[in-house]
Amino acid sequence: MALDTLCTAETPEGIALSLRPAGVMARFFAYLLDFAIRIVAFIACASVLNISLGGMAGGLLAITYFAIEWFYCVLFELLPKHATPGKRALGLTVVMDSGLPVTPAASLLRNLLRTVDFLPLGYGAAWVSMLCRADFKRLGDLAAGTLVVYQPSAGPHGALPQAIPIPPTRVLSSREQSAIVTWAYRTQGLTTARSDELAQLAQAIVPPHMPDATTALLGVAQWVMGRR
Repeated sequence: MALDTLCTAETPEGIALSLRPAGVMARFFAYLLDFAIRIVAFIACASVLNISLGGMAGGLLAITYFAIEWFYCVLFELLPKHATPGKRALGLTVVMDSGLPVTPAASLLRNLLRTVDFLPLGYGAAWVSMLCRADFKRLGDLAAGTLVVYQPSAGPHGALPQAIPIPPTRVLSSREQSAIVTWAYRTQGLTTARSDELAQLAQAIVPPHMPDATTALLGVAQWVMGRR
């Protein structure tokens, strides 16, 4: 079995994405980095609490440990990079099976199920699951419908159609940004009429003075991609 393979995911917009699942060793080293960060964060919190709260520190330390252990990964996976510092250092990110950004429910589920992946000892169940699958999913990933992939590969192929960047009329969610960008790549294979029909669905987020719906939404896609 190859250490890293490619798999194809299809977004709700019909875009085929080539995703490169992260292998066992890449995920292991990312875990070690995150574990070290959690230890440092807990020690720092313990030092502050012991100094400032005295006898109350014990209970608050238990709550702090619980929060760091169970919500560290969830917090970072829901930020724009969708990855913990350890995964970011290895160039990894967490996505849904469709290639779209991970949802809060999926992130929470995949991390809560680390208790099952840990069994019987040292993440034994996770190691067995990842080594038996081409996509290297642990049990938490299987239940949540998520993938850990290399970041550069989690995007459409080809060039984004040229357009003048246009800021949207409101703040866009991660899912909306992903839908707009995948639509922009897909326009190269669509008729003008079909592109306009789909672009009309997003009229609320483009400036009202734009006469061409497709051109306007392509401009928003350029803006979402960070081009100003």
